[in-house]
Amino acid sequence: MNCFFLRCRALILSVVCLFCLPLFSQPANQTPLVGTLDGLFKISGNSAIPVWTDGEVHKIIQTNQYYFLTSKGIFSSSDLVEFTPLNEGLPLHTLKTYNGTEKSFVSIQKELKDLSAHPQQPEILVTASRDAVYLSKDSGKTWKSLGLSARTSGCKSVAVADMPVYNSSGQITGTQLVVFMSHPIYGLSYILPDAASPKWTDIERGFDTLPGNPYVDEIADILPVLETQADGSIITKIYLSQTFIPRIYVLDWQKKQGQIIWRGELVNGTIDSLVYDNNTLYFLEMAGFSSLDLETKQITKKPSAADYWLTLVNKTAKHPQCAFFTQNIGGKTTAVSLTEMWMLYPAEISSPFFSTVNNKKSLYIPSNHVSGAALDKHIKTIKDNGLNSIVVDMKDDQGMIRFNAKTPSIIEKNGISRYAIDLEPFVEKLKKDNIYLIARIVVFKDKNLYQYAGGKYAVWDAKLKKPWLGIRGYTDILDEQGEKTGSTTNYYDEYWVDPYSEEVWAYNVAISQELIARGFDEIQFDYIRFPTDGYNLSDASYRFRDNNMNMESGLISFLRYARENIQAPIGIDIYGANGWYRSGARTGQDVEMLSHYVDVICPMFYPNHFEQNFLDYAPAAERPYRIYYFGGYRNSLLARNKVLIRPWVQAFYMNVSYDRIYYNKDYVRREIFGVRDSLNMGYMYWNNSGRYDDISPDISSSEPYPWQY
Repeated sequence: MNCFFLRCRALILSVVCLFCLPLFSQPANQTPLVGTLDGLFKISGNSAIPVWTDGEVHKIIQTNQYYFLTSKGIFSSSDLVEFTPLNEGLPLHTLKTYNGTEKSFVSIQKELKDLSAHPQQPEILVTASRDAVYLSKDSGKTWKSLGLSARTSGCKSVAVADMPVYNSSGQITGTQLVVFMSHPIYGLSYILPDAASPKWTDIERGFDTLPGNPYVDEIADILPVLETQADGSIITKIYLSQTFIPRIYVLDWQKKQGQIIWRGELVNGTIDSLVYDNNTLYFLEMAGFSSLDLETKQITKKPSAADYWLTLVNKTAKHPQCAFFTQNIGGKTTAVSLTEMWMLYPAEISSPFFSTVNNKKSLYIPSNHVSGAALDKHIKTIKDNGLNSIVVDMKDDQGMIRFNAKTPSIIEKNGISRYAIDLEPFVEKLKKDNIYLIARIVVFKDKNLYQYAGGKYAVWDAKLKKPWLGIRGYTDILDEQGEKTGSTTNYYDEYWVDPYSEEVWAYNVAISQELIARGFDEIQFDYIRFPTDGYNLSDASYRFRDNNMNMESGLISFLRYARENIQAPIGIDIYGANGWYRSGARTGQDVEMLSHYVDVICPMFYPNHFEQNFLDYAPAAERPYRIYYFGGYRNSLLARNKVLIRPWVQAFYMNVSYDRIYYNKDYVRREIFGVRDSLNMGYMYWNNSGRYDDISPDISSSEPYPWQY
């Protein structure tokens, strides 16, 4: 039989997030509301009428008033005329702006991941940023941070409810307030905010993950449902679904574990959120609404109750994100909040450059291969293998400019390589062959700029009071008798400039602007991050850091500046793990954040860069396929269809255990099949040496998977 993944191939999943809200005092004939990237609209007939247009709207709930989760924080309204911000106590980013001569600062709300209300007490609300969960007990007027469940940042969903308290005999003795959150790595977590010493506890038991992955796959939605017991008492049940595999659970609160109630047939799939009514869970999976009868466990595709939901979506304005309305389901009025509605339109990437960047299949060309016979060889490789694009270093890993720059601010930094190419004939030659040109620019790792003007822009060593270098170890110095007499310091060959420096931003953007003006089609930024390695990492300091900015706000500030000043597609390279998990750990490369400012995200899903036992199960030779198949799918969901996902494909050998056994042409070809079966929007081959003997001709959308098991 063919590779077992083929039967679950999907180009992009379409997912609508459905959340059933408590019924406090909602009218039966609620005017439907739709949130979009352009604001909030009410639906009247077939018209979408704007009522708030100050930002994006990502979720709408109603208790005793409306609450809106937006790109500018949380707002409330009782009449859809006046909107009140409810952000006291919620986190802010301090961003730096730069107009070329002067800098200034602006505060914006940090991106909030979810918003939920207590099913019985409408004044209690919960929300979360990437780094902390926040609780309000006064209808959002003030918020208190509850911290996060793990050292690693990341959060997808939150909920708050009163949960049973059990005695040693298993009898319910009362209830207590519980806040829940989902973590991208550690499953479901909870905290008792009214306890004397509240602390987060992770619940990992009972939740599925991919084979070969030690971590619980992300919980997508947390739905509290009130249930009346035989004695008339009311308890809360918690239903849950997962983001990357099709699973639905009920929480066994007494045992603190998930209990699976439905498992989909696909190896990956998304069930992102749940609507409960009359012992039925409604949800959306794989581009269609479905429902689950909780008694019979029978699945109904396209349930009639969901017909109106799809009709409403089709009436909305451009780029719908969420909706709120009430509807008679099963004889009672149910409030429904739809979120993540962008997933209904998998072909509609919201980047304005999507048609330009789509389906680019690229070859990375080292900067010393861009002329003469070496370039001709690469052009032949492109033609012979059905590719259509190149990625070439225009500012390399040493910070050297690899073209004959003409912009005075670039020339002044003394970074033009003596091997710089004459750009016009280079561009003309490639354009004759209809080859799309991507300029790779290494941004914050820059030896040339690090050394410029006595280290003016260098990351600084706070202890030694000089430019910082990461220490990777020490080597003993021995005398003739073998006795240690001292040691030498071994440094990483990485030289970092300050990511907070607006002058560093301007330098890199000036390079980008000139390249676009002289014929390149796309800019690809690499090393948009902070240094991550070195025994002395804690000594690294940043002299351009202003007004309590942090790493995330520093990167956002640069990307905002770049977006405003580069009128062309922008791509960004990220670690493979940052395209796999919703965390942005260590490097600040948070896909959800990046998707606001770039058009292409390029995850480095190199199998030899993951732990060697990651997804390593029989048949072991399929591991490259798995990593790209699952990775592309996961990255697309993290980016919320705002950008195109174009992964780097490993076309090089590394001396690690898996490569020693499996690396060959089939290894690389399996990666390409994984890309095709996941997203099929393009890819880029990487080999730092420029050797591409291991690649094969591109594959069509209909070519069958060739390996049989």
